[in-house]
Amino acid sequence: MKKPLVSIITVNYQQSRVTCELLDTIRALSYPNIETIIVDNAQQQDDTTLYRSHLPKVKVINSAVNLGFAGANNLGIKAAKGEYMFLLNNDTEIADGTLEQLLACFDGPRIGAVSPVLRYHSQPEKVQYAGFTEINPMTGRNMIIDEVQKKRTVDTPYFHGAAVLIPKAVIDQCGLMPEDYFLYYEELDWSRIFTKKGFKLKVCTTACIMHKESVTTGKNSPLKTYYQTRNRVAFMNKHSSPLSKLLFNLFFHMVSLPTNLFRYGIKGKKEHLIAFLRAFMDASVYKKAGMTF
Repeated sequence: MKKPLVSIITVNYQQSRVTCELLDTIRALSYPNIETIIVDNAQQQDDTTLYRSHLPKVKVINSAVNLGFAGANNLGIKAAKGEYMFLLNNDTEIADGTLEQLLACFDGPRIGAVSPVLRYHSQPEKVQYAGFTEINPMTGRNMIIDEVQKKRTVDTPYFHGAAVLIPKAVIDQCGLMPEDYFLYYEELDWSRIFTKKGFKLKVCTTACIMHKESVTTGKNSPLKTYYQTRNRVAFMNKHSSPLSKLLFNLFFHMVSLPTNLFRYGIKGKKEHLIAFLRAFMDASVYKKAGMTF
């Protein structure tokens, strides 16, 4: 039985050691038809020799500028030859059999993307992601489902950008990942595009990826605060109905803004406070200009 070519695409940003750890796990896979592509963001030197010492046939694309998560993944997709694109964070590790499990989930019509279950690398018994709930139209937030259901696949309104398998034919129909966000929310926007085109999004409960989480941006870093805040506003203004947009903006200004100002202020997190305020101001300026951001 023919095994389709799977292009594994991962983005590195100043984390070559972590990326090499991922390559070691890819090298151990028994799936016979894989190409692996690393997009090295803001790379001033060529680490191809280093990467190939871990995975000899890896293809490396160096970008002198930081293209962001979406831009770098898109660069990899454009260079890929696979029938399936497996976007995989560099701070993950993949076990043998994972690709086979994911591919087997494309067993029905209009399945656009399949994510595996994500578990914390430091606590393998703890589930990070087994699906998402829908985004609340007023708060602009949703919940991560952290319990694995007994079904082989479950529906989800959003796939996880850390690990998702997508047929190239679906990307051809839906377009590349939206690049305006730069970091965070781009996979939620892309998921919305997929579902609006009539595709189903699934979680494969029998496939698992270990995720080291936020290695590049850091857990609860000011950078993360900025992009998550700015992009939440942009996402809601882009995808909400007029009523939901009104409710969300009222909630953000009357609840989220004062709550975060108090929380960061009382805890003395000056850098987070500045990041939040800058995100709020940037989102407001872009909105007035009629832009997505």
